[in-house]
Amino acid sequence: MDVGSRRIGLAVTDALGITAQGIETLDRRNQRADLRALAAIIKKYAIAEIVVGNPLRMSGLAGTQSEKISDFAARLEKHFKLPVYLFDERLTSAAANRILDEEGMSRLERKGIVDRMAAVLILQSFLETRSIQST
Repeated sequence: MDVGSRRIGLAVTDALGITAQGIETLDRRNQRADLRALAAIIKKYAIAEIVVGNPLRMSGLAGTQSEKISDFAARLEKHFKLPVYLFDERLTSAAANRILDEEGMSRLERKGIVDRMAAVLILQSFLETRSIQST
């Protein structure tokens, strides 16, 4: 997940845990509606664990946004009773915008797509890191 104040970019992995694919972007409304929408997605894709992008400062330290995301991740873990991992998301939105620039997509066409692309980058990095650590 790439969690923002207005949208949550979402991605899932294949059955083997090798690649990440973007799915819909969730427009946030309120906590109850967000959890209900996420519950439907968790059921639809048979999600067994959740990865949430952690917006650390460039120094690597946690800031206000990181603390908010940490609280959100704790709520997800408690509500869904699934493991939730925070994973460094520094520069993923910038990388997503760069990819979309290369594809020739205008800024107006990007609503929600940047969030989904950032979620893919977060999940793919998480999967690669997990793979390296398990070898």
